Amino acid sequence: MALVQLANSFTGGALNVWGLVPRQVQAIPAILFAPWLHGGWAHLLSNLSGLMILGSLVLLRSRRDFVLASIFIIVGSGGLVWCFGRTGVHIGASGWLFGFWGLLLARAWIDRSLLDLLLAGLVFIFYGGWLFGLLPRDGVSFEYHLAGASCGVLYAVLARGRRL
Repeated sequence: MALVQLANSFTGGALNVWGLVPRQVQAIPAILFAPWLHGGWAHLLSNLSGLMILGSLVLLRSRRDFVLASIFIIVGSGGLVWCFGRTGVHIGASGWLFGFWGLLLARAWIDRSLLDLLLAGLVFIFYGGWLFGLLPRDGVSFEYHLAGASCGVLYAVLARGRRL
């Protein structure tokens, strides 16, 4: 992501044309590209820090689970934003990030293991304010936040009790 942002900075944000534009057929590949693009270094660093922390917590289960959850969340949240998002270009890893957030919180309720309960407690203490990120706000793709969190919860339900 940092290398993509470096290239994007040198080109004056020209790579952001690969962002996700809802209901535009030519933007369907952006479902996979948009999470790697950011509006600037501050945007990237805010997403990257949370992605590293929450991603590490998801990795505690297994690498395979991390990869499957990531694919499910990226494709699912991108698809939902493509179908239902506001008009405009949607970029950033926040759908992926909120997906991990929703996944870690949902596992506490669904799997109810001691580790999942502990992780959810930590996630809620440190990232509980992200609930407000699910609300509409100008200039922020709350659609990606909401779709990501929903896909994280759905992944937890579908992977219930399985050690992937």
